[in-house]
Amino acid sequence: MAEDHKDRLPHLLLHETASTERYTRPGTGGGSKLKTPPRTRAQHAESLIQQFEAAQGQEADIVQEQKAFGMDVGNGLYLTFESEPGFELKFQSLEYERSGIELCSVKEFEDREVATVFVPEGKLEYFLRKIIRYRDEETTPKKPDQTPKPKEQPLIESISAIKLAALEQLFTDDPALFPAENQAIWWEVWLRSSDEIDYEAFLREHAERLNMRVGQESISFLDRTVILVYGTSAQMTRSIRLLGAIAEVRLAKDTADFYTGMDRQEQQDWINHALERISLPSDDAPAVCLLDTGLNEQHPLLKPVAAPADMHSYDAANWGTDDRHGHGTPMGGLAIYGDLTAPLSSSSPIELTHRLESVKIMPKPGNHQDKLLYGAITRESIIRVEVEHPERDRSFCMAVTTTDDRDRGRPSSWSATIDALASGSEDDVQRLVILSAGNTDPAERHRFPDSNLTDEVHDPGQAWNALTVGGYTEKVLLDTTQYPGWHSIALAGDLAPSSCTSMDWQKTWPIKPDIVMEAGNMAISPIDGLADYIDDALQLLTTGHQYALGKQLIAFGDTSAASALASRMAARVQAQYPDFWP
Repeated sequence: MAEDHKDRLPHLLLHETASTERYTRPGTGGGSKLKTPPRTRAQHAESLIQQFEAAQGQEADIVQEQKAFGMDVGNGLYLTFESEPGFELKFQSLEYERSGIELCSVKEFEDREVATVFVPEGKLEYFLRKIIRYRDEETTPKKPDQTPKPKEQPLIESISAIKLAALEQLFTDDPALFPAENQAIWWEVWLRSSDEIDYEAFLREHAERLNMRVGQESISFLDRTVILVYGTSAQMTRSIRLLGAIAEVRLAKDTADFYTGMDRQEQQDWINHALERISLPSDDAPAVCLLDTGLNEQHPLLKPVAAPADMHSYDAANWGTDDRHGHGTPMGGLAIYGDLTAPLSSSSPIELTHRLESVKIMPKPGNHQDKLLYGAITRESIIRVEVEHPERDRSFCMAVTTTDDRDRGRPSSWSATIDALASGSEDDVQRLVILSAGNTDPAERHRFPDSNLTDEVHDPGQAWNALTVGGYTEKVLLDTTQYPGWHSIALAGDLAPSSCTSMDWQKTWPIKPDIVMEAGNMAISPIDGLADYIDDALQLLTTGHQYALGKQLIAFGDTSAASALASRMAARVQAQYPDFWP
């Protein structure tokens, strides 16, 4: 293609340079010990005992209510342990698997660490014994110059409060997002695992009794099952008390309805000229599999590499495989050709090295009813394509993200599913999954680059094992005759105005995005100083989904475009080096 250069050389291949070592967790500050607030030993112990006994006094009623509801096994209650403001909680010591005591969640709230623990029926004495040992017993010094210390000191002195957990303590999203008591919403519910009872089946069976509705999909991890539940916070509170099965709750995710209305004048003669110069990929060529809004594969530029048999849908009967949103088809053009301005304006041969596959993972516009568990949909979609063509090498590209950045780097059910799929931890099949980092709020892009630093990578872009793609731009020239006073936001080589980052994430979480590709630019209005997609010259050129209406070439950009370009690069490398991972 036109972008190929005579001085482009093969990759340098380095053999046997890696060694495998066991994973060790990074240190958190040079190995410094846990700092606890100053305590008066007897007074602190007595305070915790009183709090604990207040919670313990309600155990019998809670367990009786659970058994009356039909829970004959797996009974118990939730306790919340809080640290003092500004201090950490030794939450690792709150779990005791032998007794079935399970640490469900840990979060920060008002400068405190808050841990929620499930305690099986009859096991509350485990914590009471620890408090009493702290009050009454001391360690034996190992050296003469050492002084005795209270037993269990790090754990007990890190605790400031013990109480029965409420729904708010199991809610691990931003507390400001917690809904009103009678507001019915979709919740993402993380269920604990148990050898005694199938909590998912029990909840599905009894959801109607709780006046709640359960979504069809679920995701199973090693120690958690994730489902969607529709109900109010009051109903969820009752379900937590009755079921004893819920490890944490979050708000169900909204996916972005991403449209770009940047149409280009029809260029049918350019398309015909390009088609005359195309050489098709081999039969065993790799593929880019788009997990998106579907693909209109009959577009003249896509038809040579997108077979109807390779068009799939999570719900073909209701959704179809075609692209009604206008997102998947532009992604396909970029995944095959890159920015079309180069090959269309050139007379050089166009050598295609890979094919397109598509799985539609979003409903048709206007067909959104219940929330969808996108981790489950993503897993099913990937496996479906692999079953169809197990012999084909492929990489996966998904630019569908949530509309918010509230996870702040924390794993979600969606990102955890992608991590498992990419690593092959479940089926020993490693996959290259390419994700977009998500887009900044268009209304805030005039604050570039500050808006990029505070608008964080969107779910599932925090997945550790996926390749998350952000955007930069070289597109800075716009028609100042047509748009006097306007100027592009980013300079050449800058971060793209649309690209989210992980600048505000804690060091615990990955640094994202992993790479950047061209994502286009925007311009600032001389009137109100706000950002706008004013000139198509600041965007990339690609295939339009409404090609039958004459809109065969359209402008497209942002981190979706960047992720499509990354998938193209991956496929070209895969075609050149078919024995490379994955």
